[in-house]
Amino acid sequence: MYNPKSLKAEEFISHEEILDTLDYADKNKDNLELIDKILDKAQLKKGLDHREASVLLACENPERIQRMYDLARQIKKDFYGNRIVIFAPLYLSNYCINGCTYCPYHLKNKHILRKKLSQEEIAREVIALQDMGHKRLALEAGEDPVNNPIEYILESIKTIYGIKHKNGAIRRVNVNIAATTVENYRKLKEAEIGTYILFQETYHKESYLKLHPTGPKHDYAYHTEAMDRAMEGGIDDVGLGVLFGLELYRYEFAGLLMHAEHLEAVHGVGPHTISVPRIKKADGIDPSLFDNGIDDEIFAKLCALIRICVPYTGIIVSTRESQSVREKVLPLGVSQISGASRTSVGGYCEEEIPEEGDSSQFETSDRRTLDQVVKWLMELGYIPSFCTACYKEGRTGDRFMSLCKTGQIQNCCHPNALMTLQEYLIDYASPETRTVGEKLIKEQMPEILSDKVRSLTEGYMQDIRDGKRYIRF
Repeated sequence: MYNPKSLKAEEFISHEEILDTLDYADKNKDNLELIDKILDKAQLKKGLDHREASVLLACENPERIQRMYDLARQIKKDFYGNRIVIFAPLYLSNYCINGCTYCPYHLKNKHILRKKLSQEEIAREVIALQDMGHKRLALEAGEDPVNNPIEYILESIKTIYGIKHKNGAIRRVNVNIAATTVENYRKLKEAEIGTYILFQETYHKESYLKLHPTGPKHDYAYHTEAMDRAMEGGIDDVGLGVLFGLELYRYEFAGLLMHAEHLEAVHGVGPHTISVPRIKKADGIDPSLFDNGIDDEIFAKLCALIRICVPYTGIIVSTRESQSVREKVLPLGVSQISGASRTSVGGYCEEEIPEEGDSSQFETSDRRTLDQVVKWLMELGYIPSFCTACYKEGRTGDRFMSLCKTGQIQNCCHPNALMTLQEYLIDYASPETRTVGEKLIKEQMPEILSDKVRSLTEGYMQDIRDGKRYIRF
């Protein structure tokens, strides 16, 4: 049944293959000779398959786990340097016709405050985000063909790209909406979206059907095969993710890697990003009712192994996680985080009034301002990056993957990160953050190894100080 080149969900995510893989991992979790061979292979930075990865996940040997962490740190440095891309979610509407049991937007939730933003309200939200310094958004909306048709999503994207406020501009809109048709994916591509993101939630079909009892999302195959339709529609940057806590994490990890292998096998391009959300408290949702939760140590190990196994992918950790947890996993391979997120509809302009109800999808754990997050990252030695140059310069899909896998992307990404940081420091940062940032930029400029690129970057930095914006390699 298992066939990574198949376009049928139950063949490229084979339940029997996952069970065999987990059994193989259990039998070899103490096989140190095999584990060392797998880790030796991982050092080549070409990735690992789901079976090899599952052995590492099952391994409990402290020395080998430390080696996994060391490898993840090195691979992260080699592929992504010390850059951390910053983004924010923008919730357009929480109207939804699905019955997902873990999400407060489910149709039967009659006490959640339902909201849908008008284009004027979207513009106000975007200006609020621009005034923080954000350049990259992840657009979110529930599945509702009446309230949230594709035309509404497309109009909203046009509105977002069209707002220019002071020196602010949203330069990349990623889209996280329900599985849809090839035709609609073509429309999203024409609207110039960045990455199409869709969380599988769980790859365990039996659990999936129980967790999605009603609504179009109940169709496991249609949902799981969405990325193939997206790529057929011309979207070459897609983002995967599971919601850890719904099903056994080892099962989900194997399924996630099999999905990545499938995309590589069929389309020649793996996932642009992988997200690792854990289920959180929300209106009417108690995470303790889902008995597959994972602790912080397992969460860190998952992040490290995703980096080792899919070295080219961007790993996203949102404000679902606390500052301390994010600090723990940043060096283990994470390359993107959200900052100052609001998960309610209209949350950037209006505070929720408890008496009127809650419209948020989940509770955030890291509630710091963007300025605080930027300063924190820099004090840890990271470069907060607001760069969207690859998207604007056509370095997407197989072109991005080729540059990333060979390390050539560093010639663009490092200087672009520094230049977008310089923009942020001038336009939005507090005096304290700007002082930290200017020192970091000065320290990081020599890390641009090409004399020509470094010289150009120094000139561009002066142009930015003189008022020019969106200069990029």
